[in-house]
Formats: sequence, structure tokens, C-alpha cells
Amino acid sequence: MVQKEAGGANDLLDCASSAGFVYSARSSHCSFCSVRKDEHGVLAADNVLDLIGDTPLLRLNQRIGKGIIPSVYAKLEYLNPGGSVKDRIALKMIEAAERSGDLRDGGTIVEPTSGNTGVGLAIASALKGYKCVFVLPDKMSQEKISLLKAYGAEVVVTPTNVERDSPESYYSVADALTRQIPGAFQPNQYFNANNPLSHYETTGPEIWRQTGGKIDYFVAGVGTGGTISGVGRYLKERNPNIKIVGVDAQGSLYTGSRARPYKVEGVGEDFIPATVDLELIDQWETVNDRDSFLLCRRIAREEGVLVGGSGGLAVAGALRLASRLTEHAVIVVLVPDSGRSYLSKIYNDEWMRDQGFLGLFEGSIRIGELLQRSGVDRTMITVETGELVRKAIDRLHAYGISQMPVLYAVDDGEASESDDYNAANRILGVVEERGLLERIFRDPTAIDAPVGKVMDAPLPVIDAGGDISSLVQVFHGSASGTVVVDDGRILGIITRSDLLDYMVHQHLLKEEY
Repeated sequence: MVQKEAGGANDLLDCASSAGFVYSARSSHCSFCSVRKDEHGVLAADNVLDLIGDTPLLRLNQRIGKGIIPSVYAKLEYLNPGGSVKDRIALKMIEAAERSGDLRDGGTIVEPTSGNTGVGLAIASALKGYKCVFVLPDKMSQEKISLLKAYGAEVVVTPTNVERDSPESYYSVADALTRQIPGAFQPNQYFNANNPLSHYETTGPEIWRQTGGKIDYFVAGVGTGGTISGVGRYLKERNPNIKIVGVDAQGSLYTGSRARPYKVEGVGEDFIPATVDLELIDQWETVNDRDSFLLCRRIAREEGVLVGGSGGLAVAGALRLASRLTEHAVIVVLVPDSGRSYLSKIYNDEWMRDQGFLGLFEGSIRIGELLQRSGVDRTMITVETGELVRKAIDRLHAYGISQMPVLYAVDDGEASESDDYNAANRILGVVEERGLLERIFRDPTAIDAPVGKVMDAPLPVIDAGGDISSLVQVFHGSASGTVVVDDGRILGIITRSDLLDYMVHQHLLKEEY
């Protein structure tokens, strides 16, 4: 939100580009984007290409990065018109080719792409009147292929698991089509200097401006290397102490001795492109497919942000980096594209299970949701150490439960509204029907003893936001239940029976459908 200067502060101008920067009410355009007032006084872009860039930062410390000392900010490149960071380089490469004469009126753009560069090129071509032919490896999602076709492009799909110099590789097929089609031009993002230059001229300055020059680390996934090289060069020219961190896919050649197949799209390579400047990269993080995809799903559910696999990979790398830092720092991680192109893969439980990234019951619901589905109201049913055993038994029977946490007693003078909120920190043990029965059978007077004298060791404590797969690990031990907490508040107890009922129910549903 950009505030108008004094004297013209009747309202606010929405501009995703530059929160905290001043928009002049006396000016006919926004200083940080290409939006201008038209002849009717309406602030609007002349075409969609004017809306590329000036993407916002989102702080991740409140949820996905909770508890981490550094401040982690995601630069949301999926808010570009074509849905990805590649809009920037597509326009830059086309304009450069027009100036050089390599691309002429009525020409055809041919490009090997993971999809996003193709979308950027297709959007620009739609406005400029060029034809497009894009060559994609077959691991790309159907959504990307359909999206390219929606802009009028022709799509050629080639095998993924072939050597780069194979005539079947998407690089070789694109080269052959460029030679065969009259008037064809291949931007070739892997060797085009305008790729990193676009980020040097736009993305880098935006990040520097948005952080007020206080950035300490820039983190990005590395594919062509144009983003990290262009941004890295700009930031290091402003402050050589800024660290540039590359995040690579496990199986990519950047951090591996040899290239191996992997599922994350648009990041990592099986060769070293000319557009990457490896000397600018200070350190690397390597993230596997599973961690990338599962974090994508967490980000969607906890932050409300739908990111693609390369975004999950980059954020995973940034969070790993941040978790090792013991002092405050400003970390900016670039999120390249949206998850809308991966609904049939990353956000599809069946595909994730087929690939081995989810177990049979993983990922369906969170632990807090399972507690709600158990059908019994067990919220905050506890007993304090000083209460009598007979009262604890009455409470167990009244709520139809078999166990409950024991909290240390709080004097009336010390009690406050925050006691319930911090109850998880007061857990000292647990009382269970079976244990109480055994004790009272051996010593009938135990029924009038304080609970603190007969309680068992406390149950494990688990976060409500966790995946239910973690419950299986808990119940591998001797624990018959686990205390579910959310931000220090006890939500209830989940038992082996609750988990078993859910698993059986899910299995029956799967058989039915």
C-alpha cells in the first residue's frame, strides 16, 4: 500500500510493488511501476507487459518460519502477469532480439522451456504478433502444457531421461526446429545474457529498495542461474557482505557429481549454463523432491500461498539456512512461480503417494483435525496434582474418557487468564483408568490421595499442526495416547484408537471410490 503525499491523502493507492514508498498525488504515474494516468485521469497500465515486476515481499516468520531468529521474506514472483519470475526475462530477451534484428515481424519464437519461460514469451508474443513453438520435457505438468496452448502456442513434448546432446532432448529438438522454421528465433535462456541482465536491472534493485538495503542473505533456486546471478551481482555491488545462497535439487549437477532424475520442475540442471555465474554464489543448500513438495503443501495450508515445487525447494533452503543462524539477519528468498500449474502433481494426494512422497494416510489431515473428528469433547479436560483421585475418576467418567493430563497446581493468587493458554507447560503427568484401578485395588485408601501421588509419567506432547504420520511414530512406543497442543494450549488427547478408527475409515473410503 503506497501512501500519497500530504495534500493529496484522500485515499490510498494499491500498488503491490513498493509498500512503504511514497506515491506523489501530483504525478501522472507511479514512480515504481509503469502504471500511468490516462486521458480520463484513470491510473491504469496500457498493456499487461507494463505490469511485470515490482512483486511484493511476504514475511514468513509468523507461521512457516515460526521460532527462527532471522527474518525470512519471500519475494512472490508468481504475482507477475504470467504467474512466474520468467516474465521478466521473456520480455527482455524479445526486446533485445527486436533491436538486433534477430526477431522480425511475423517471426516464430522457438524455445526449450520448463513451461514458465514459455508462458512469458507467449504473453509477449500475443501482444507483439509472433508465433511460438515450445519444447518441453515430459516430466512437466499437464497444466503447463494446457496453459501454453491457451496463449496460442504450439507445444512439442520430448523425453526427460536422455542425455543433453541426444537428438531427442528438448534442447536438441528446439535447435532443430529453429533451423527448420523460416524466420525462427530461439531466445535460448540458457545462453542469453539478457536473462541475468533482466534481474540485474529489475529484481535486484527491487529487493534492495524493499529491504531498505538491510538484506543479509539472498536465497534462490538455481536453474538457468539467471535470477541468482543477476540479483547477486546487483546486491554485491551495493554491499559485498551480502551472502548469495543457491538452492539446488538433489540429482542436479550443480551440487552433485553426476546428474540423476528428479521431479522438481524448473530448477537444477544436467549441464552448467552460460547464464550462471557460480563465483557469485557463496554457499549451497541441496533439497530433495519430497522435502520440496511437502513444504509446498505446508505453505499453502499455513500461509495461504500456493507455490510451485521450485518455490518449496527455495523456501526449504532458506529455512535451513535460517535455522543455523544464531543472530538476527534479513533473508530474502525468491519464490519463482505459483502452484496452480502443479495441482495434478504436488497438490494431488494420489500422485504424491504414487511417487512415494506420501504414505497411505499421510497428508490428508492434520493432528488437530483428527482430534476434532474423534467425536468426543475432550478440550482442556485436566486435573491438578492436589485434587483427590476420586474427583479425577468422576471427571473421567463424566466425559467418557480413559485418561487426562495432570497439571501442577496454581494458587488462586497466581492464577490468570493466561493459565489455560500456557497449560502445556504445566503438564507433570497423566492419570489413566487402568493405572488408577491397579493402585486402588492394591490400596483402597489411594482413592482419597492427591492425584500427584498416583499419577503416571506424562504422555508425549505433539503439535496440532503436525501431519498425522507423526502419530504412528509416537504410538510405536508404549504411549497409549498423546497430548495435542496449539501454541501452548492443550486441545485434548488423541489415542491409538482414534488413529486406528481414522485409518480404517480412510481405507473403506478408498475401497468405495
